Amino acid sequence: MKRLTLAILFWVYFTSFSLNAQEIAILKYQGGGDWYANPTALPNLISFCNTNIGTRLKSKPQTVEVGSNSIFQYPFLHMTGHGNVVFSEDELENLRSYLISGGFLHIDDNYGMKPYITRELNRLFPDNGLEEIGADHPIFNQEYSFLNGLPKVHEHDGKRPQAMGVFVENRLVLLLTLESDLGDGWEDPEVHNDPQEVREKALQMGANIISYVFKT
Repeated sequence: MKRLTLAILFWVYFTSFSLNAQEIAILKYQGGGDWYANPTALPNLISFCNTNIGTRLKSKPQTVEVGSNSIFQYPFLHMTGHGNVVFSEDELENLRSYLISGGFLHIDDNYGMKPYITRELNRLFPDNGLEEIGADHPIFNQEYSFLNGLPKVHEHDGKRPQAMGVFVENRLVLLLTLESDLGDGWEDPEVHNDPQEVREKALQMGANIISYVFKT
């Protein structure tokens, strides 16, 4: 009954927001990790998407907590950080209901988050494990073509970038980007001094993710 109620809540919120400018939100979590990292990233991505791919996203992303019903107001949630992540049982149930009901979560490892978030994702979907998303998936060819998959923004451990996903009934509901650091590429140029072409690729990949959520 609770899951059905939340699904109806999501549908009502999503329908009302689809008639006007849509919003995306930053997911605030417990555990000590810096959920607030990359403060200029989402505003820059929103501006890029509104200018280049025809979205009508509100310029300032909101912040929502994992356990709040407010997450159902936002078709797209973004989560990042460097450290520990802990979800309570109630938060897991709320987030699971959100994703099953039609929501989407993008988690961008800002370096150091991987062991903690993968542990919590195993609790979130114990029967739907993370799987690598191949370069032939539509998310890599929505608005911009990435023939080799996820672009590399920062070196981290020097490993190849990976896009990992959780699928529910063949629908991608969660995207975890590793060894890429897209969010750093979305930040103001003076924050990391990345080359313009690297920032452009990061923003284009971010636009593909937004387009996948809002246009498919």
